[in-house]
Amino acid sequence: MSSENSAGGAREGGLEAPTRHPIDWKNPAYLDETALFTELERTFDICHGCRRCFNLCNSFPTLFDAVDASPSGELDGVPQKVYWEVVDHCYLCDMCYMTKCPYVPPHPWALDFPHLMLRAKALKFERGETSLRDKILSSTDQVGSIAGIPVVASIVNAANRSALGRRVLEATLGVHRDAPVPEYHSDTFRKQDTRRTKPALEPVATADTRGRVALFTTCYCNRNEPQIDADLAAVFEHNGIPVTLMPSEKCCGMPKLELGDLKSIERLKDENIAQMLRVIDAGNDIVAAIPSCVLMFKQELPLLFPDDAGVRKVREHIFDPFEYLMLRHAAGLLRTDFKRELGKVAYHVPCHLRVQNLGLKTRDVLKLVPGTTLDIIERCSGHDGTYAVKKEFHDVSMKIGAPVMQRVEKSAAAWYSSDCPMAGHQIENGIAGDAPPTHPLTLLRTAYQI
Repeated sequence: MSSENSAGGAREGGLEAPTRHPIDWKNPAYLDETALFTELERTFDICHGCRRCFNLCNSFPTLFDAVDASPSGELDGVPQKVYWEVVDHCYLCDMCYMTKCPYVPPHPWALDFPHLMLRAKALKFERGETSLRDKILSSTDQVGSIAGIPVVASIVNAANRSALGRRVLEATLGVHRDAPVPEYHSDTFRKQDTRRTKPALEPVATADTRGRVALFTTCYCNRNEPQIDADLAAVFEHNGIPVTLMPSEKCCGMPKLELGDLKSIERLKDENIAQMLRVIDAGNDIVAAIPSCVLMFKQELPLLFPDDAGVRKVREHIFDPFEYLMLRHAAGLLRTDFKRELGKVAYHVPCHLRVQNLGLKTRDVLKLVPGTTLDIIERCSGHDGTYAVKKEFHDVSMKIGAPVMQRVEKSAAAWYSSDCPMAGHQIENGIAGDAPPTHPLTLLRTAYQI
């Protein structure tokens, strides 16, 4: 297995898995600029001497090019302005930590590049240096609630489909005119669910699952692609798993993590965890169709709030949909009465799914469909939260995603798919033709013909 596809790679002294330490963000020293730059210099100097991460994102080429162009050819010749450029290019995909870096804990050098970038972003946010554009783009609840008003949704969608509208959006908000932007639906999945006929099902628990789930709809699936949540509910209920919705929910907080807005994350955490504990205590597991949302509750919140018992409890009861289905399959409870072959599928594995260390559960479920082969693509699509839509980063994002797009085109597959719908549309934006991506849950529902 190549180092890029392995979870953590070889460590000095053995094959120990990387260890993640809690983020001490409430310690006043966390936002001390002198302490921050001391750690940035230490980390960047190690990265410069290693350079294994040169092909992951643009943070590392930005750093290495600056070192190579400096008078000394070393980090001491790099101006601190470049340090902030490195920070801005990091979109917290975590792939350097999980698949490339040989110096993560338990190595004594204890590098955690993504969380160091988070610390720098937090300082930048605390000093009021985060742009209004970035604050708006990360406010998914507020933007969605406004853009989802029926008349407003029609206007927003029409503007996003027009060349003039995109030029205005680029000029006013710095959203690149060629970047994929989502459509808004006034008929959200939460509204659709009130009209949906839910079958009477008796849940069957296993050693690992309770057999009934509450769906965290996510900002994106609820307002931008409600069909994904509809497909999830249909597939789960076809397999005898009752699906209800969270009583209420807020954004998971991942967009605010990208900004370093840790206080907003705490507010969102308090509201979400309270609702999640209610459904868990009522006997449900929780699933969410967006890998970044699941990762937020499985990894980032537990590291930001290690002493919060509610956060720890949610971590144990939230699942990726295909992780859940494979646990059911292991217990002999997944239906395999597929009625349609899928043929060849070019399947992109999102970064925020890979770093959960679940294995390729989506692949494993789709492989159960007769007459189906998968071309697995484990590289970054370049979308990465809001990075790809920003005017100053869009071209770089397309360069990062180019190997994925080339693989999709070369595969000549009947379908191309990603668990992250935004990554799917980023791929769509870089390939020939007008065939849209198809989410893996939609593929599975298609195979079941339900």
